[in-house]
Amino acid sequence: MNPFQRLAASSLLLALTGCHLPGRPKADDVVPRPTSITSFSVLYKQYCAGCHGANGQGGAATNLANPEYEALVDDGSLREYIGNGEHGSLMPGFAQSAGGPLTPVQVDALVHGMRAEWGRQGNILAGQGAPPYKATLVGNPQHGGQVYAGACARCHGAAGAQPGPAGNVLDGSLLTLINAQTIRTTVIAGRPDIGQPDWRGDIPGHPLTDADVTDLTAWMLAQRPANPGQPYPNNQPMTQPAGEAQPQAPFGAANGTRRPQQ
Repeated sequence: MNPFQRLAASSLLLALTGCHLPGRPKADDVVPRPTSITSFSVLYKQYCAGCHGANGQGGAATNLANPEYEALVDDGSLREYIGNGEHGSLMPGFAQSAGGPLTPVQVDALVHGMRAEWGRQGNILAGQGAPPYKATLVGNPQHGGQVYAGACARCHGAAGAQPGPAGNVLDGSLLTLINAQTIRTTVIAGRPDIGQPDWRGDIPGHPLTDADVTDLTAWMLAQRPANPGQPYPNNQPMTQPAGEAQPQAPFGAANGTRRPQQ
């Protein structure tokens, strides 16, 4: 076959195969760079669902699909928490500027996706007199204990007593893993996915005020144990601190005499 014939044969082969030679990757075979992904569903599943639940609810962390939460929190706070994490809680920072994997565009994609998926009802708290998302008052723990007794104890159990049917929210390990904003958010917006009422349903007919929520938060944080994770701390000093002289030899050890049997 002369060069002209080989060229003609190659052209025919390309035409028949549509330029997809055996072994050549197709567009669908190319794995996108992680930083190029802006799909909300993909990003949420990979970075958020493990704590907040597959559909924004039912997870160990805040119920993101709660319409009241979506109405309560602002976009700036969402970007801050997603990007830089939330101090005093287990929420890490996912932005590259905080050592995470997400670009600013991807953080925005998560915020916009949350609003599109779970904020469709708009501001359902408008005109409802809800306490503000962030505290502006100084908490009074003494009054907060009274608020807990009246609004929370019937479901979660009184302080120092057995936990109630809704679980022990005064558990030392739990209080160490959450911060003031987590408590405040949950009290105001509730957790409809687990039956937790909002600020209007804790005391029937008597919605909690901004001061009530602030004081309750302060009191709960005051219940944090000094030694979290140590329910039975050993407060006794060691009988033999490291570096001190070893105890004396047993009776008779110097001359080979055994201690008399008791």
